[in-house]
Amino acid sequence: MNELEYNPTELLICIAARQMPDSVTAFIGTGIPMLAASLAQKMHAPNLVPIFEFGGTGARLEKLPRAVGESRTFYKGVAASGICDIMETATRGFVDLGFLGGAQIDPYGNLNSTIIGPQHHPPKVRLPGSGGGNDVGSLCWRTIIIMRHDQRRFIPHVDFITTPGYLTGPGAREAAGLPPDTGPYRVVSTLALLDFEEESKRMRLLSTHPGVTVDQVIENTGFDLIVPAEIGSNAPPTAEELRLLREEIDPEGFYI
Repeated sequence: MNELEYNPTELLICIAARQMPDSVTAFIGTGIPMLAASLAQKMHAPNLVPIFEFGGTGARLEKLPRAVGESRTFYKGVAASGICDIMETATRGFVDLGFLGGAQIDPYGNLNSTIIGPQHHPPKVRLPGSGGGNDVGSLCWRTIIIMRHDQRRFIPHVDFITTPGYLTGPGAREAAGLPPDTGPYRVVSTLALLDFEEESKRMRLLSTHPGVTVDQVIENTGFDLIVPAEIGSNAPPTAEELRLLREEIDPEGFYI
């Protein structure tokens, strides 16, 4: 693989990293969000403050952590606390961004990572559950969701709401007691970058990945997407982004 070739995981990491501005706090989970945060720190957001579930705050992600509680999530950080302090930090409104994933997502950004199937006992498939996902989706100002894009995952109604998005539409989060002006911000999928229309709170197509058509995105979505008249195109990874990923961030290819 030369420097101009890339795989789908590298593309996801680069696009996720570009969603993180400088000088914000970001709740980072295991996997792609870790690589994206490290890439953002090295490329354009040197003052990004990563926050990890088990207490690491403000780490310099010079070496890739393998989990949210290991020593590299504290490296050169500004604080080392614990899970209760971290969740309280989010409750107090001090976390700008949160990264999430799930097995299912609906038009309003509600996520399911608990069960597959119409019944809870016994479910057709039992998934890992929430972890800190509900807290992140409920309390961070904006959430960025990373998902594989197909009709099994992008569905009209999730089987179980593990993490609330905009619930049933405008005003529903606030009616449920969640902080106002919070909620899903972006969806970084394997096909496109999406957001949520301000008025309806429904998912909207922003831009497609290299080589992906609008029709392909529509065909792989199990509900009606909002499709504006003008759709952007996401730039492929640059040579420098790929160099950093392969040589500095994940030289062992643990994730990429």
